[in-house]
Amino acid sequence: MSWPPKSPSGLIGAEIAGYRVERELGRGGMAVVYQAKDLRLGRTVALKLLAPQYTRNDAFRRRFTQESRVAAAIDHPNIVPVFEAGEFDGLLYIAMCYVSGQDLRALIDQEGRLPVAVALRMAAQLASALDAAHARELVHRDVKPGNVLVAKVVDSDHPEHVYLTDFGLAKKSLSLTGFTTAGEFVGTLDYVAPERIAGRPVDGRADLYSLACVVHEMLTGAPPFRREDQLELLWAHQYDPPPALSEERPDIPAAADAVLRRALAKAPDDRYDSCLEFVAALRDAVAEPVPRRRTPTAVDRVPPPEPPSWARPFLI
Repeated sequence: MSWPPKSPSGLIGAEIAGYRVERELGRGGMAVVYQAKDLRLGRTVALKLLAPQYTRNDAFRRRFTQESRVAAAIDHPNIVPVFEAGEFDGLLYIAMCYVSGQDLRALIDQEGRLPVAVALRMAAQLASALDAAHARELVHRDVKPGNVLVAKVVDSDHPEHVYLTDFGLAKKSLSLTGFTTAGEFVGTLDYVAPERIAGRPVDGRADLYSLACVVHEMLTGAPPFRREDQLELLWAHQYDPPPALSEERPDIPAAADAVLRRALAKAPDDRYDSCLEFVAALRDAVAEPVPRRRTPTAVDRVPPPEPPSWARPFLI
């Protein structure tokens, strides 16, 4: 099987590991994702095919198998379910639930900055998904709008349902097997945590940093650090302070600035302990202040006078 397919129609109609490829959904440097039909169960799936060179690395294959099993075991409403992972005809593949809708990247490109309430609802769902993964010691490593799927829903009480996808199984495996070359970075620079740039150990707090970048973009229409040069962008993530959220969006209280600043701290120890803790703090910071009632005075506590006797029949 030739790889990568020269055109989106290159594998259309092919049967791979019991799945018939129907159309291409997207592609990157390491993989191509297709809409496919599960010929055994008759359901539509998203079929992700990894390039053959990764299959030939035994250490990568072992790590891929291990992490695929961990990802498949996570049962969470905001994580795209993994149905199956394996190898077929020299290709590693992952079969996942097919989500009808668009990704957050397309939504932001179309709408610009999102309403605060919408951004907070989406952020809470993503935070819950990430914390569930971190509880199983699985780090996403590539949290970005393109990996957030926004499903079509009809429930007015839950107008958005988001799914986190692409848990970076290959990216983690590459980093642990030495498959990348010196100086090559795997990931999306707009959302990358400083410790990943520096090559330090990574845990769930790196995902929290990336989530904060995504939340900033949902609220302002752009990620926190914008630089023309990639090296300048890497420097900004490691050394520059993040911009004040309230300056870019005046309708957001200044209290939110401190929340984003902590979530985007350069040192992981200075960030929140969990993604949900970060979102809860942000929700509190942007909440509308509750009007304080006037403290009752002595006049308020004086009972009203009794009505005259002639008026009492009219009060019945």
